[in-house]
Order: sequence, then structure tokens, then C-alpha cells
Amino acid sequence: MTPERLAAFWVYLQTGPLFWLTLTLAAYLVAQALARSARMHPLINPVAIAVALLVTVLTLTRTPYERYFEGAQFVHFLLGPATVALAVPLWQHREAVRSALLPMVVALLVGSASAVVSAVAIAWALGASAATLVSLAPKSVTTPIAMAVAERVGGLPSLTAVLVIATGMLGAMTAGPLLDRLGVREPRARGFAVGLAAHGIGTARAFQESTLTGTFAAIAMAGNGVITALLVPALFAVLG
Repeated sequence: MTPERLAAFWVYLQTGPLFWLTLTLAAYLVAQALARSARMHPLINPVAIAVALLVTVLTLTRTPYERYFEGAQFVHFLLGPATVALAVPLWQHREAVRSALLPMVVALLVGSASAVVSAVAIAWALGASAATLVSLAPKSVTTPIAMAVAERVGGLPSLTAVLVIATGMLGAMTAGPLLDRLGVREPRARGFAVGLAAHGIGTARAFQESTLTGTFAAIAMAGNGVITALLVPALFAVLG
């Protein structure tokens, strides 16, 4: 096949949204296979690998994100049902959740405040701009909430989205080994820590350990979203 025909074939393929859906699923299957070959090592994260593969393809082919999302939106749609499905393990482990309500509330308040204040303080010490500080503050919550919070307080939603994704992938890759080094073995504590720090990607990683770990990660993710949505606007209103 000549280069001209190959280019024409590529143009034809990428005009169909199902092509990008198929490519997205294929990228994740490849990433999952690599993770399994590495015995699910935390640093070999399927989400990070799949994102890297897709970004490489989009960059090399100069494909606009809007065209890619025409196909990827079908996967995006499934985020809603997947979130609702988290109620199933929550109900299954309701007794464990009920017995840990008070510790969870305390951990949630301390963890949410620490996630916001530490990130902003470190960035401020390194000389980050005001817009960057505001965009960085909600980086530990799920993307839709983080972008809405950042926009409300004058941040850059696009920058916040990148920071949220980076936080989730980094947390999912490093939280497990770090907790192992610290001697934290209790599934509820591990799950809650990962879900609070690394939102949805961390929660998915927690479910790979056990449904109990994943359940507490999901609770932390949801609670952190609520607390951060209230805390960040109040913090920057005080700071002026």
C-alpha cells in the first residue's frame, strides 16, 4: 500500500466514532495485559499506560480531541452507571461501614483539609501563580467536581483536569507501596487513604485489593468531593 493510500485509509477510519471507541478499548486491553505480565505491580498502572498510548496516537496523527471524544463518549457515559454500582459493595459491607463512622468522619475532615492546604502551601512556597494555586487546590477530588470548584474560585478548569488525572494516577501507583512501607495492612484504612488521595483511579486500584478496601475508598472519594467543594471556596474567600 502506497503512503497516499495509507493516509487516505487513515482519514477514512478516523471519521467514524466507533474507531476511537475501539482504539480506546484496545489501548486498555494492551495496558491490562502489560500489568498482568508484571503481576499487577502498582507502578505498572493500566490507566496510565492506556492514556500514554492514546496520547501518543492522537499526537502522531494530529487528531483533535473533539474528534476522539465522539467515540470515547460512549465509555464516558458508563461512568454514571459505574458510580451508581458502587452502592452494591457499600450495602454488602454496611456493618463494617457503620462501625467505622466516627473514625471516617475525623479522617475525612483531616485528610481533605491536608490535601488542599499542603498542595497550595507547597506550590506557593515554590512561587506558583495565583491561578495555579487555585487550580491546584481541588486536585484530589474527581474531575467534574474539581473543575467546577476551580472555575468557581477563579482557577483554570483545564489545568485542574490535568492535575486531577495526574494525582489519581500517581496516587494509584504509589499509595499501595507507601502504605506497605508504613505497615498499614488494615483494608478499611488502606482503602480510605487511597480513595481520599487519589479519587476514582485510586478507588479502582483499591477494588483490585478487595471489595472491602474498594468500598472504603469509594466512601472517601465521595466524602472528599463534598468537603473540598465547601472548603476550597471558603479558604480562598478568607485569603482574599
